[in-house]
Amino acid sequence: MDKFLKAAKAIHSELIAHRRHLHQHPELSFQEEKTAAFLSEQLSELGISHRTGVGGHGLIAEIGKDGGKLIALRGDMDALPITEANQVEYASKNPGVMHACGHDVHTSCLLGAAKILKNMEGELEGRVRLLFQPAEERLPGGASLMIADGALRNPDVELIFGQHVFPDMEVGHVGFKPGIYMASTDELYITIHGMGGHAALPHTLIDPILISAEIIIALQQIVSRRSRPDIPSVLSIGRVEALGATNVIPDKVVMQGTLRTLDEAWRETMHTHVYKLVREMAASMGATADIEIRKGYPCLTNNESLTLWAKSQAETMLGVEHVHELGVRMTAEDFAYYAQQIPACFYRLGTSNKLKNLGAPLHTDKFDIDEDALVIGAALMARLAVEGLKEL
Repeated sequence: MDKFLKAAKAIHSELIAHRRHLHQHPELSFQEEKTAAFLSEQLSELGISHRTGVGGHGLIAEIGKDGGKLIALRGDMDALPITEANQVEYASKNPGVMHACGHDVHTSCLLGAAKILKNMEGELEGRVRLLFQPAEERLPGGASLMIADGALRNPDVELIFGQHVFPDMEVGHVGFKPGIYMASTDELYITIHGMGGHAALPHTLIDPILISAEIIIALQQIVSRRSRPDIPSVLSIGRVEALGATNVIPDKVVMQGTLRTLDEAWRETMHTHVYKLVREMAASMGATADIEIRKGYPCLTNNESLTLWAKSQAETMLGVEHVHELGVRMTAEDFAYYAQQIPACFYRLGTSNKLKNLGAPLHTDKFDIDEDALVIGAALMARLAVEGLKEL
């Protein structure tokens, strides 16, 4: 058996215990105080020096020899505002908060990798920096805050790896995508101001509901008619609030949405089109519009040579039949900020098991994993760090 898999299997019960503790005690972005305290306690027990309070509630730990080469491993640790529906002993104890995106898994795997690496510290040909990152789920993103707080500096990190649970893939499998992989993400906030009144007297009103409906439909034309067909783009309105009644037209409608693409130049152009379309359409129908686009995470681009190398390492550890090429995704990740700074590889960890009825989508109240994935996640992170130091 691969020595990293063997080492991870030996601590499987610890990985499960860590994951279940984190799953039971989820904390929202920028509120991960107890999570950070738990991680600090675990690192101290392993004899791993670390710094707390990085970019908020983040932690940085290092293992290995002073000087020389430096590789980073990243795991995020915040949860989502979702009420868990799973009837399991380790279900969330915090009402309305749940690890529905698997960050408890990412953190537990990184802790496991930390223990494996600490046990073989004398073999490391350099140092491994562990980034336990807060606030991945909310802008501006904990990655940007940790980078600003020096997470990749003093000394400089040379390359970085991160992983994410993937319920579309069975446990025991992993996936990689060299080059551009995930979309940028921007938040769209629009308020249409009209003039409300009695719904039976539409000629006396400026109906913000009708105007908003026209704008929502027109916005789709930015993607279908303004964007090049070979550039994936998404513009979705996810929230519409019009507080009228059966016979009342409100004065305003508030909308929220998301803009995503895989091309940074088109991203900026799309912003210009959205501002112009919303304001001019509202004005043409007698209304006014307030619009804000909050710029979020950039496109995530995996370093091609590093990702191909990491894929080969996974094939050696798991077998070629368990390692897959991924397609691009319109979801987003603040790991992209690290990838803007240094060579980076962000890959997927299979977590589903059809026989156990595990495979609910991410960001849903039924999401859960086959905990055998913890072994794969911890082992592969440790292997990439150790073998990566040899390759540098």
